[in-house]
Amino acid sequence: MSAEVGTLPTMGGEKVGKRAAVLKAEGYEEGETLTIVDLLRRLGFDCDTFAVGAHGFVKGMHGMYVQADKDFSDEVREYDLMVLPGGRPGGRNLREDPAVIEMMQRFEGQDKKVGALCSGTIALETAGIIKGCTVTGYTGYAEKLTSGNFVEAPAVVDGPVITSQGPCSGYPFALAAAETFGVDTSALRARTLYAFAGGR
Repeated sequence: MSAEVGTLPTMGGEKVGKRAAVLKAEGYEEGETLTIVDLLRRLGFDCDTFAVGAHGFVKGMHGMYVQADKDFSDEVREYDLMVLPGGRPGGRNLREDPAVIEMMQRFEGQDKKVGALCSGTIALETAGIIKGCTVTGYTGYAEKLTSGNFVEAPAVVDGPVITSQGPCSGYPFALAAAETFGVDTSALRARTLYAFAGGR
């Protein structure tokens, strides 16, 4: 399934040679999750979704069942970017999965990047990888992301860590994530009317 998707033309017309793994646990936020996958694929990433604690179809926060490309496994180690979307209880389910926490810790210091949105950011705190980093998350998450320096912003990049606030920040998150790999996002911004819609 993912190989077929990978052959589709992107906004830039070519592959960027980077791979992104987007994790989906039960209760994931459908809007932000699928937006990220869509945009990263348009930008030339080989982007696959991985089911965590489930097989095949994963139930989202709003009852939508969407099939994952693969089941979560050590294969994620081969990817350049790992993304943890939010949702209820999706973010909590990711945080409480020891294999997900261990995978994030493996990414640290290996020239790889970890990103999280909304309630998915609490898993970063549990993994201990945001100490001293500037981060953002859902409203009120300054009290949950205590080892980082919390700011109110749609998307924040601090070294290998990318964080974002919520469902409506899937666009700024995906754009920021791609740009950390040196990808030019200007064509996608123009063709999706990002600036016209007030995107930051």
